[in-house]
Amino acid sequence: MKRIAALLSLLLVSASSAGPAAPSLKSDHLFVWTADADGQQSDFLAVIDLDRGSPTYGTVVATAPTGVKASKSHHSEHDMPAGGILFANGFGAGRTWLFDLRQPRRPSVRASFADAGTMMHAHSFGRLPSGNVLATYQMTGHDNDAPGGLAEISADGVVVRTSPVTGLDPVEFVRPYSLAIVPKLDRIVTTTADMHSKAASRTVQIWRLSDLKLLSTIPLPAGPRGKEQLDSAEPRLMADGRTVLVSTFNCGLFLLDGLAGDRPSARLVHDFGTGECALPVVAGRYWVQTDTALPGLVSLDISKPQRPRVVDRLVLPAGQEPHWISLSPDGRRIVISGGGKALKNKILLAKIDPKSGRLALDPTLSIDFDRTSWPHGDSGKAIPHGAVFSR
Repeated sequence: MKRIAALLSLLLVSASSAGPAAPSLKSDHLFVWTADADGQQSDFLAVIDLDRGSPTYGTVVATAPTGVKASKSHHSEHDMPAGGILFANGFGAGRTWLFDLRQPRRPSVRASFADAGTMMHAHSFGRLPSGNVLATYQMTGHDNDAPGGLAEISADGVVVRTSPVTGLDPVEFVRPYSLAIVPKLDRIVTTTADMHSKAASRTVQIWRLSDLKLLSTIPLPAGPRGKEQLDSAEPRLMADGRTVLVSTFNCGLFLLDGLAGDRPSARLVHDFGTGECALPVVAGRYWVQTDTALPGLVSLDISKPQRPRVVDRLVLPAGQEPHWISLSPDGRRIVISGGGKALKNKILLAKIDPKSGRLALDPTLSIDFDRTSWPHGDSGKAIPHGAVFSR
């Protein structure tokens, strides 16, 4: 008996010293940043039940209205942050909301913010190791006559520091769009595409992370089609923490070389074709890209980023033009929202095989936002945009 008691004691000590359990990769909810379609009622964040064993699976179970009409609900953070507070911008209103989603079925607006000094219209967000957020701002001033820059925002929505785009070659048109944070190299990569379509861009910017200093502007080289380099869209950091690939709206995919040095450069490594390519996700060794020409998603094997290889295509019905996608924490599901008449008011869910990169639609979930009644009241059809899985 003494021996059994001693063994039990040892097991208890071992369990208590093992530290906290690893966080679950299961996602029971989907958070969708949503615009009221006719702009007559408040925009809102919708919560969708993803628990397959729940009687409300695949339905909107809660909403959090902002109280602001026609804010043009646009990009949220690409992944749900560990703290449970999600940043989401209403680009038309030039305002960003912080949604408290720590209790998923009781979502609420925690705070909001707008300009960062003279910089206006935040677009995309990236989390820093500190928990603060880096935001790209599209422009300086109301008239879109000058580029914006970067701002560090506290987790509570307070501007900590700013760094405007300065010292550019006057030939280059720049409007900061999205970003990738590269802590291992003390770098940030930002893309440039104008939400107001004033002009096309052909560059990416490299910044130093520690002081937000703009270090260089890299022209993206043209490919055989002559416009693969135009309007850089989304940079993504690879698993090694050092390699960055950049997509463009004109469906080029570029690899950045020499990112840590004084003379970084870019090279075209893949051309998706003649559609519009918006958001990608990186699922292990696979790059999954939206492509309106299919329309659908393309999966690339990027284990050799200098030579990506197409492994699968998911073709959606005609008129469903994907724009936003986000990956679940377990790396197996992809949420899709977008445009075109058939996808403007709808959310789809796709599956990706982490071993093969193969794609398929999840037939159990297709959510229409073409409805009149919502948990916060009757407000008509809505347009989903930024969408992320819960942790």
